[in-house]
Amino acid sequence: MSAPELFNPTSVTAPVGHYSHGSFIKAGSGVLFLAGQVGIKPDGTTPPTLAEQAEEVFANIVRVLKAKDMTIANLAKINIYVVAGQPISEVRAARTRYLGDHKPASTFIYVPQLADLKYLIEIEGVAAR
Repeated sequence: MSAPELFNPTSVTAPVGHYSHGSFIKAGSGVLFLAGQVGIKPDGTTPPTLAEQAEEVFANIVRVLKAKDMTIANLAKINIYVVAGQPISEVRAARTRYLGDHKPASTFIYVPQLADLKYLIEIEGVAAR
């Protein structure tokens, strides 16, 4: 079993961001669904800024993947939710630091608010091995 196959069909315009249009998971793969991760540190604190929370969200994703012997390379799909009015550049910077050249299928959505007013970002995902 291997990581998801990320692809961009030539019949669709090239992605406008750091993602792939499709992510194919072969039958027989182990699939991991990542619950929405927010910027809470392992000690239970939540940093006040989007930049800090984005760093922690991606760190939490890495921690969840590691718990099942997976890495970022196993990430097939992510949905990013950010509170409206927050700068996308800070999310992109953290994403690049953690994902590097890996481009899973991705959706980015601005929302009015998350489950707690202190949360500025939440990311859920799917990984496969």
